[in-house]
Amino acid sequence: MLRKLLFLLIPALLCTTLLAKAVYQEPDDFLRETFSGKVPEPAVIWLSGERKQFAKQLLGHRYPSLRVRYWRQNQRSAWVLEEIGKDLPITIGLVINGGLLEQIKVLVFRESRGWEIRHPFFTDQFKDARLDEDNTLDRDIDGISGATLSVRAVKKMATLALFLDAELRKQDVAPSP
Repeated sequence: MLRKLLFLLIPALLCTTLLAKAVYQEPDDFLRETFSGKVPEPAVIWLSGERKQFAKQLLGHRYPSLRVRYWRQNQRSAWVLEEIGKDLPITIGLVINGGLLEQIKVLVFRESRGWEIRHPFFTDQFKDARLDEDNTLDRDIDGISGATLSVRAVKKMATLALFLDAELRKQDVAPSP
């Protein structure tokens, strides 16, 4: 009886493990698509001072790096960020154009639940989102039942990318020393 039970449970566990990681698009492919095959050189923005505090307050933990890589062409920037859903990181690609969120895409999903966040019915809610004066998203984002933590992670990454992009735009208009 125990053997039969194990025989049934092992394939079920393997299926759950397979669902736990899905690569929907490689980050390099996302960047090539975003910039029509001509990906600009990556640059970095340092998380120090106000930026570091904002990231920590937003995420509820310290960002895992002191610098964040981005790609930029004119007023359009692309970001590949990760945030923990429930237990594992979710890799998200974001495109910001002139301070508005142009595109958000789930690139790699590693959790066993919440994968529905990758679908356009969810991600389309972010189209043209911006930060308000309180550095929060200017709109409510509808959640998905059973995917609360994944939804929260995507909202945090959208907010962080918009904030960092705004920081870059501030540097563009700052007078040279």
